[in-house]
Amino acid sequence: MELENGLDERKAKILKSIIANYLETGEPVGSRTISKYTDLNLSSATIRNEMADLEELGYIVQPHTSAGRIPTDKGYRFYVDIMMEEKTETEKAQGALLERVDKLENLLKQVAKVLAYNTQYATMVTSPRLLNKTVKFIQLSQVDDEELLAVIVVGNNVARNQLIHVSRPLSNEEVLKFNILLNTFLQGISVDEINLEMMQTMKQQAGEYADILESIFEGIVHAVRDAEEMQIYTSGASNILKYNELSDMSRAQALLETFEDKSGLNQLADEALSSDEKDGIKIYIGDESPVQDMKNYSIITSTYELPEGAKGTIGIIGPKRMDYKKVVSTLKNLTEELDSIFRKNEKRGED
Repeated sequence: MELENGLDERKAKILKSIIANYLETGEPVGSRTISKYTDLNLSSATIRNEMADLEELGYIVQPHTSAGRIPTDKGYRFYVDIMMEEKTETEKAQGALLERVDKLENLLKQVAKVLAYNTQYATMVTSPRLLNKTVKFIQLSQVDDEELLAVIVVGNNVARNQLIHVSRPLSNEEVLKFNILLNTFLQGISVDEINLEMMQTMKQQAGEYADILESIFEGIVHAVRDAEEMQIYTSGASNILKYNELSDMSRAQALLETFEDKSGLNQLADEALSSDEKDGIKIYIGDESPVQDMKNYSIITSTYELPEGAKGTIGIIGPKRMDYKKVVSTLKNLTEELDSIFRKNEKRGED
């Protein structure tokens, strides 16, 4: 029976065997190895013919004359798609994967280190980003003659606080008028939709208080956008040098620079957060990577979510022959554990 992309069941089984063997050894795979590796009971000659067909179809390639075959990006993609369709068994680590930590920043740094140690690949973890920035409510209150406290509630009831300096004291009635003006214009609007035209209209409404409104307005936008500034924590970049096919210094240098600069990692995070993949897991193989300096690698990303709705990204970067099943299983376990930690912290905060 022929499967899609020109593969029948026999070719598919031989291709899976080639990839599984190469993932394990990192060495080109020959027909004799496959004849021992599978239960197809085929001769080496028959397997060679099938391998020639697979090479013509673009799933494998022969790196050197008389050498065995290695998977192409297309071959890896076939393997990963089949693997993701299969029900992967959850590998539970002995004991808690993560220790309890109080600060989110410390937790995320620890996640990056634990992942790098457990997988022996390079890892990245981002701080959570608030995706829903719709303003639900704004409350100004007087702190003293020179400062107001602005409480801005956005998205799924996420509150942001900002102290705002004012040029002169305001009465309770004046503060109330500012509250009414701000909520009239901004309630139900995304922070990203706030523009100069809206600001000018509000300043006209404020009249003699236009300068104070501008300070308040800038403080509110600053508070929400500050929360959007994403931090990226990395670990294990040197692990890449352990793999012969990635030990070329120019490639390794390019990856290290990407980890240092982090603009490419920002791009990866944006892709992950916009993904609608099952389980939030996205797999890039070689040229599929959106980051130019990562096209010699495989990348697997997943997302975690805080109870308030903010989302962050976890990514693992390794050779194309990475242990996909282990990495996917590890990421699933990790996101479940993070969800559990966040739920416990939220419950503790409510008690």
